[in-house]
Amino acid sequence: MRVDALLFDFDGVLIESEWVGARQIADWLTANGHPTSVAQATALFSGHAGDEFRARVARHLGGPIPAAFDAARAIEDARVLREGVGEVAGAVAFVRSLPADLPRAIVSSSSTAWIGTHLAHLGLGDAFPHRFSGREHVARPKPAPDLYHHAAAALGVPIERCAIIEDSRVGATGAVASGGYVIGLTAGLHCGKGHGDALLALGVDAVAADFGEVARLLGLARDV
Repeated sequence: MRVDALLFDFDGVLIESEWVGARQIADWLTANGHPTSVAQATALFSGHAGDEFRARVARHLGGPIPAAFDAARAIEDARVLREGVGEVAGAVAFVRSLPADLPRAIVSSSSTAWIGTHLAHLGLGDAFPHRFSGREHVARPKPAPDLYHHAAAALGVPIERCAIIEDSRVGATGAVASGGYVIGLTAGLHCGKGHGDALLALGVDAVAADFGEVARLLGLARDV
């Protein structure tokens, strides 16, 4: 499959923030009387942001979100912005291996400030001039397909000629609805047994366990 542009989700595709975030949430919930495993936190919250994330937390708690939860999240966010988060295995090498003239963009539920800071930590600050946030650039975030359409239009490439790399069920749902060629990436630490099957059930075109498989699916003759 050869395409004319690549659209990358960010958290869980390029950086291990989904696993780091799920661990922090699981630890806080467990310590505050709501025993939750990292796997459960991943299943409940991965790929969600903003009001939907908060609604899911409230449902899990069975009531309003306490201020202490928000305070703990703010401290964790500040820490990872300061210290960085590790790459998903092979992500940096894959991005650096891409042809210089292949258009690419970030399509994330996170803010562009978050994206930019972590790209700098990875040494990829110059690799993605196009960075789009579901909370900043479109009225309907994921799982709506709007962000992918917005990015494709900005790159000047029909969505049908774009490959989209997603890791979460939320992202996969929106990406499939967009009409692009969707690769479900399961390389992140948060992707447990059966995650690839769940993405296939949502309609992704292919599943890749690592970036080497992504390269092969896209016809990029490189070892990553």
